[in-house]
Amino acid sequence: MSERFVFTGGHVIDPAAGEDAVRDVVVADGVLAGPDAADGAERIDASGLVIAPGLVDLHTHLREPGDEHKETVASGTRAAAVGGYTAVAAMANTSPVADNAAVVQAVRDLAAAAGLCDVFPVGAVTRGRAGDLLADLGEMAAAGVRMFSDDGTSVPTARLLRNALTYLRAFGDDLVIAEHAEDASLVEGGHMHEGMRSASLGLAGRPGEAEEIVVARDLALARATGGRLHLCHLSSARAVELVRRAKAEGIRVTAEVTPHHLTFTDEDLATYDANLKVNPPLRTAEDRAALREGLADGTIDAIATDHAPHAVEEKESEFDVAPPGTIGLETALPAVIAEVVAPGHVSLARAIEAMSTAPGRILGAPDHGGPLEPGRPANLVVFDPDAERVVEALFASKARNSAFLGRRVRGSVVYTVLRGAVVVADGKPTR
Repeated sequence: MSERFVFTGGHVIDPAAGEDAVRDVVVADGVLAGPDAADGAERIDASGLVIAPGLVDLHTHLREPGDEHKETVASGTRAAAVGGYTAVAAMANTSPVADNAAVVQAVRDLAAAAGLCDVFPVGAVTRGRAGDLLADLGEMAAAGVRMFSDDGTSVPTARLLRNALTYLRAFGDDLVIAEHAEDASLVEGGHMHEGMRSASLGLAGRPGEAEEIVVARDLALARATGGRLHLCHLSSARAVELVRRAKAEGIRVTAEVTPHHLTFTDEDLATYDANLKVNPPLRTAEDRAALREGLADGTIDAIATDHAPHAVEEKESEFDVAPPGTIGLETALPAVIAEVVAPGHVSLARAIEAMSTAPGRILGAPDHGGPLEPGRPANLVVFDPDAERVVEALFASKARNSAFLGRRVRGSVVYTVLRGAVVVADGKPTR
């Protein structure tokens, strides 16, 4: 495709600019351009399609270095691009752990070589994610890391998290700690939400209180330190209410929810489908309703995939042996449209805000999430909001462990544009 092209007649939804209108979008030399640059440009009919800022994922596991049999930076960013993402935050639980600038730079280099999606490596909070000593936070901050997380586990003690929140403020008021809020002592040996369904299935549970206790602790520390806290993959109604109260109080907290927690409940585990084994676990219909309400009223800022690829043989094990996690980059947008937008829980504009504008702001990725104005980098997703399909095990990701396999979804990415380069066309990667 040429360096100058124009999407004609598309429905532009740009939450950062408050725009919702049908118009042409012109791309020239990697940036968005005004109508005068459209003369002589290649024209692409976008009638019936939505044009929005490229999606941004706050929570992606690319597995490299260390677990390349599950996913690589190249395959993971290919999946991201196919899903409409132009930026993802790569979690630190790799091997070796991303707890220093050298590992961070290695991940960046792999992403640059693939050239399909911008990758923002997340730095570990503690060395080796062992929960003992703080990692080289200052070194990683100097190397451009803006988000830190021991995802997979919480920072184990209040003192250690308080020190991390305080220390990071010395390197910038925009740095954020993203917490996996779960008390380890309450979930050890558990495989699903603790309740009537876990008892009937004979599976050890992981209670909602495990999340709520850590959320309450972390909010108190964010209040005390003035540090920025981001809460990963909320799953319980009480945790949502705690965040709602904290925001009203002015605590610097943001939160995310996954498409699978917005869709499924513990009742869906009746068939022991290991693709629905996730961490934190799927909870009750009441919890799901609270998550949807929290997303609608802004208590929950963002939708993040928690893309967690596993090898086929790992997920084909017995439920209590299989590792938790589902892939999600390629199904997130159609799942959200089908399960949250179409039933009227949120508008399409709010969904795009939660999948693009808000996560771009939280991550500190100013080139992503809009606004779609002349001179800005041309990072775009163009999708058909009405296309329906049943999810099949045909993914750009190396993994196949999708919670949405066999489920009907709505919406299909047609183009993804990264800094003016069309990296996905007609739903397929171009490189």
